[in-house]
Amino acid sequence: LRPRDLANRPQEQLQDAVTNVEKHFGELCQIFAAYVRKTARLRDKADLLVNEVNVYASTETPNLKQGLKNFADEFAKLQDYRQAEVERLEAKVVEPLKAYGTIVKMKRDDLKATLTAKNREAKQLSQLERTRQRNPSDRHIIAESELQRATMDATRTTRHLEETIDNFEKQKIKDIKNIFSEFITIEMLFHGKALEVYTAAYQNIQKIDEDEDLEVFRNSLYPQDYSSRLDIVRANSKSPLQRSLSTKCVSGTGQVTTCRLRKDQQADDDDEDVDELDVTEEENQF
Repeated sequence: LRPRDLANRPQEQLQDAVTNVEKHFGELCQIFAAYVRKTARLRDKADLLVNEVNVYASTETPNLKQGLKNFADEFAKLQDYRQAEVERLEAKVVEPLKAYGTIVKMKRDDLKATLTAKNREAKQLSQLERTRQRNPSDRHIIAESELQRATMDATRTTRHLEETIDNFEKQKIKDIKNIFSEFITIEMLFHGKALEVYTAAYQNIQKIDEDEDLEVFRNSLYPQDYSSRLDIVRANSKSPLQRSLSTKCVSGTGQVTTCRLRKDQQADDDDEDVDELDVTEEENQF
């Protein structure tokens, strides 16, 4: 490579590096931002699901109701973790990538400064050549002095550019490692918590006692006064005397009335026995 090409190499490398970062970091930033928005929308949908489960649970049998409410509580807790995930991703992933927009602008300013210094050097060199052709000694000395100063500026700027591209590359690699490490850590933390919450939610659903709730449901088909109404139907199917006895038995004084009835029947039986005895004695007399 020619000396001029070597001098331009740092500038070209920085230009390529900045353009590459501007393109791909911009794409990464947009995709990660969309990822965060999708996660936030998933959180919102999950909140709607929690509300609907609670509303539905309030209409169900006791065990199913409690199981669904416990599930909703766990699922709501998971959305709190998801909200923390959204906030962390925004702060630790999206914002650092977005910041590279400013960094790229700064590096382009460095390139512009370097290009300006090199152009000034080239202009001074051109002026020196023209002055030499005219051959006045004083102008020649002035031109060489200006060329020397321009060359020093260009050298200093080139050295600064070399340091800039080196630091830029080092910082880029470090930032990429940090950004992706943060992304993975945030996701692992969320999914670790999610596994705990889903496990608890699953256990709450499994604890629902199907047989007990089914018994409650079956009992709900027959109101509490069903037995009394059934007794009325049975009573209506009996004879008038049986209905009278049944009515007395179910009344508050049923026992007393029944006892009195039994005493009356026993007295009638005793009278019949006495009558029979009198008849027998009379027959014996004849």
